[in-house]
Amino acid sequence: MAGRIYLIPVTLGDDDFSGVIPLKVTDLTKQLRFFIVEELRSARRYLRKIDKEFPIDESHFSVLNEHTAEHEIEQFLEPLSKGYDIGLMSEAGLPCIADPGARIVALAHKMRFKVVPLSGPSSIILALIASGFNGQNFTFNGYLPVKPAERSMKIRELERKSREGCSQIFMETPYRNQNMFETLITACNSETRLCIAADITLPSESIRTLKISEWKKEVPSLKDRLVVYVL
Repeated sequence: MAGRIYLIPVTLGDDDFSGVIPLKVTDLTKQLRFFIVEELRSARRYLRKIDKEFPIDESHFSVLNEHTAEHEIEQFLEPLSKGYDIGLMSEAGLPCIADPGARIVALAHKMRFKVVPLSGPSSIILALIASGFNGQNFTFNGYLPVKPAERSMKIRELERKSREGCSQIFMETPYRNQNMFETLITACNSETRLCIAADITLPSESIRTLKISEWKKEVPSLKDRLVVYVL
């Protein structure tokens, strides 16, 4: 009987897992010995967080990231054909959203293996539901262009789509958050609403939706924080 690939949620930061990961999920995770992970150290650290006695040395880890070649990933699923279950883990939150894990899940479906998603925190969904924006029609845009001119153009495009009733969600790497904020308050109309959701589920969590004109007066400190933006 073939094994299953479980989509394992992890915490969004280095916080207490018990408040955001269901007990049933952690119990199942502790039983697994095969993992496909985005980042080896953070995966091992998380497993030791949920179980101080977790047998790291008896477990097998395959690393799947943006550098993993297509011809490598099929062998990651070999334990399934031998009846072993596999856990797929992102570096933070849920696998396969803004995460390379979708590649292995697509392959699992192609090979007719069972894929089992498990409940856990998604910064994207949590930001949306806390933003006050339209939750029936929305788009996740991932990371916006790095070059200032291209980023400004993209933000104006997202602002237009937002005015048409489709909420626009996007992210930025922590060290570029202040640059993103400066571009947003420069490119957007003063009456446009913007939600900045920082450090979701962490003790430093901050989720606020204000007009651009208000953000100009209340500049947040975003450097090195995990931020999701909603327009």
